[in-house]
Amino acid sequence: MTSTSLITGASSGLGTEYARQLARRGDHLVLVARDTARLTELVSELTQEGAEDVEVLGADLSTAEGIDAVTGRLTDEARPIGTLVNSAGFGLSLAFEKNDIEDEVRHLRLHDEVPMRLMHAVLPSMLARGSGEIINIASAAAVMPRSTYAACKAWLVMFSRWANGRYRARGVTVTAVCPGYTHTDFHARLGLPKGEEGIPGWLWLEAPRVVEESLRDVRRGRAVSVPSRRYRAIYTAARFVPSGLMARAAERGR
Repeated sequence: MTSTSLITGASSGLGTEYARQLARRGDHLVLVARDTARLTELVSELTQEGAEDVEVLGADLSTAEGIDAVTGRLTDEARPIGTLVNSAGFGLSLAFEKNDIEDEVRHLRLHDEVPMRLMHAVLPSMLARGSGEIINIASAAAVMPRSTYAACKAWLVMFSRWANGRYRARGVTVTAVCPGYTHTDFHARLGLPKGEEGIPGWLWLEAPRVVEESLRDVRRGRAVSVPSRRYRAIYTAARFVPSGLMARAAERGR
């Protein structure tokens, strides 16, 4: 039986790559983003590659109306969702003291409150069926002192770990994906052209590999997926490095 995947932030970054790979898996798709023009372009691309039944849901998840639109789709019993990918997000400058506080609050809500609300909406139907996958896009920064971005992602990792332990035995897995620096348009949207983050080339990953490895970990039921051996080593070591030293190292890039 064909499953349906709902992907937030599908118009860019890792969200777009999840759409591509889940379409190749044979899933029906519900693509969520504010930018419906870019979603329409993605639908055209996926259709040309053989994807069927791709639905576009324009929604701004920083608003109550946008959240209501997506939770309404997640709770539609006639069209159940088998996989939820929480990929919507954006970055801010590391200079917290200079950032607009309302931008920071919006950043916190989009990275933590929104995934929590969407998970809460979809879990009852998944648990009733005894199957489902929830993928929360976090970051390797979750174990690093790196302004509010790392703090948001640390919460998402911990919540995912708890939820996976709670619901896996009932057929629903919850996986926090923690990639390192990945070549997507996320950094370009921060005004940083490719290669201008001051990050060595060997630390950069490619989006197809990140998504492929994470989906493999999802199939294995893992609570946390850290794509690539280099970042698994960094992720493990970071928990034992003194906070001051790690904070200085984490200041590189954005």
